[in-house]
Amino acid sequence: MGLKCGILGLPNIGKSTIFNVLTKSKAMAANFPFCTIKPNIGFSLLPDNRLIEIQKIVNSKKITPTNIKFIDIAGLVKGASSGNGLGNKFLNDVRSVNILIHVVRFFKDQNIQHIYNRIDPIKDINIINDELIISDIELCEKNILYLNKKNKNYKNNKYLLETCLYNLENGLMLNNIIFKKEETKYINSINFLTSKPMMYVINSDKNFFKNDKIFKKLKKKFIKKKNIFINICAKTELEISEINNYEKKKKKLFELKLKESKLNKLITYSFKLLNMHTYFTVGKKEICSRPILIGTNALESSKKIHTDFKKGFIRAKVISYKDFIKYNGENGVKKMGKIKLEGKKYVIKDGDIIQYFFKI
Repeated sequence: MGLKCGILGLPNIGKSTIFNVLTKSKAMAANFPFCTIKPNIGFSLLPDNRLIEIQKIVNSKKITPTNIKFIDIAGLVKGASSGNGLGNKFLNDVRSVNILIHVVRFFKDQNIQHIYNRIDPIKDINIINDELIISDIELCEKNILYLNKKNKNYKNNKYLLETCLYNLENGLMLNNIIFKKEETKYINSINFLTSKPMMYVINSDKNFFKNDKIFKKLKKKFIKKKNIFINICAKTELEISEINNYEKKKKKLFELKLKESKLNKLITYSFKLLNMHTYFTVGKKEICSRPILIGTNALESSKKIHTDFKKGFIRAKVISYKDFIKYNGENGVKKMGKIKLEGKKYVIKDGDIIQYFFKI
């Protein structure tokens, strides 16, 4: 499974600024609509201090964290699903992503014009969500039409799509509806926009944010099982990112009463929304963080390193991260009898340190 997050929202809300800080890029961020036309693509590293702690013991030559891909698409407007502002093209740019990061403006700035000349995050969210729904209605109708031309073997899929269409036409996002496992698999294969998990990123002015009750209304109205809310100030995050001196950056964070950049939380939450966690492979040459879906077994996880591992899988040697640190590495864990040898069906746990044994 790829780790791809699409950043979307109205124009002039700070999307490209957030993207630039997240990915250390220099995409254009300007005070006029559609300064982004082609999607900007960049990568962020998943923050994980466990890699550093393992490195202290093993002293590997290389550390490889998990990478998350971010795609910053152009600002959407009302009517985007019908092509307004090149909207259809922009929406197609994010169909392949796993998560939608919906940036919402919640700050006042006379120098940055809101496209609708107001600050109303609820209306802004509704505009974008309505466009996603309308776009999915069109996609759903096309797929139903396609299945109508097929034989009766597809009637279950057709019924499922008709259920999706009914909900979409009633203004419901598909990520708010509970489907069975197999149904979810089929729906995901179509790349509906509204079936994707969504993170709402409220880009706010600090004082405006604290004094306004509207944030509570936002959470109450839009927070669902597959949604997460996070508030940040893109302007502040940009200032923090431009401080190269570690002590000065630490001082700035202290002044802001922050332990770390809030964008680190955004990256971490993105990973959680994907329903994923990490295990590690450890050696003298490299310590590698390996992302997998929660519930993946040893056999399936092994093929993500190399297909030969799955073909000739024998067993997996497993050490928990806590034991590895507590007993100062593999030799210490071995002395304490804490190393486990597991078979194909062993479900990988977050933080497991694994070595696969296989024979071709």
